[in-house]
Amino acid sequence: MALLDKDGVRLTVDDTVATVTLTNPAKRNAQSPALWRALTEAGRSLPGTVRVVVLRGEGQSFSAGLDRQAFTPEGFEGEPSFLDLARGSEELLDSTIAEYQEAFTWWRRNDIISVAAVQGHAIGAGFQLALACDLRVVADDVQFAMRETGLGLVPDLGGTQPLTSAVGYARALEICATGRFVHAEEAERIGLANLVVPAGELDAAVQDLTTALLAPPRDAVVETKALLRSSLARPYDDQRVAERAAQGRRLRDLAGLSD
Repeated sequence: MALLDKDGVRLTVDDTVATVTLTNPAKRNAQSPALWRALTEAGRSLPGTVRVVVLRGEGQSFSAGLDRQAFTPEGFEGEPSFLDLARGSEELLDSTIAEYQEAFTWWRRNDIISVAAVQGHAIGAGFQLALACDLRVVADDVQFAMRETGLGLVPDLGGTQPLTSAVGYARALEICATGRFVHAEEAERIGLANLVVPAGELDAAVQDLTTALLAPPRDAVVETKALLRSSLARPYDDQRVAERAAQGRRLRDLAGLSD
């Protein structure tokens, strides 16, 4: 049963696994503000039982990026056009982009592991949505590209930090500044993809990974994810302190001494 099915997004939950599906294959799952709000709602709708969230796109493409209708004077029906936003106040523009970004932020919550199953095009906002997830399993036909600079824009949906963390500053700059395609073999080699499989085996590979992610005790995975995420910002000695505190909590829990 779908907990959410609106504006090109469907959320289904099967016990500990949730699946978020982009459901507009006719437009290669192009994105819009309505879709971003639906993605935000999906994150807020997750039951507490969920441990793994799989993100996928129907059809031949994961997501071809922002719907170009956003750049027309009329924009999307019922939405301010991007041109109108540009003419408005800085405060309104900032708050609107912050609202859009919410669709891309919840995937790295410590209490879940998110897995993007990516096939075909993952361009611009589609690339950033795949980067929002913790892990990426990709089909051998995948084509990543960050095309924002070619439109005179920047990647502003949370994608710059995970891209730089995955591939390093110099390669991230080159990928963004040129807008070139990154194909499957390179994506795996430089750290964008955890695994590359034939397109027909994508769903099975994601299922196998999900099963493996669910095997350890939940609290151990949550603590480990939190440690790994914080390690990028903490000095080494501070990280050692955090590791000791986390291990203390785990040992007390295993000994039946936790609150």
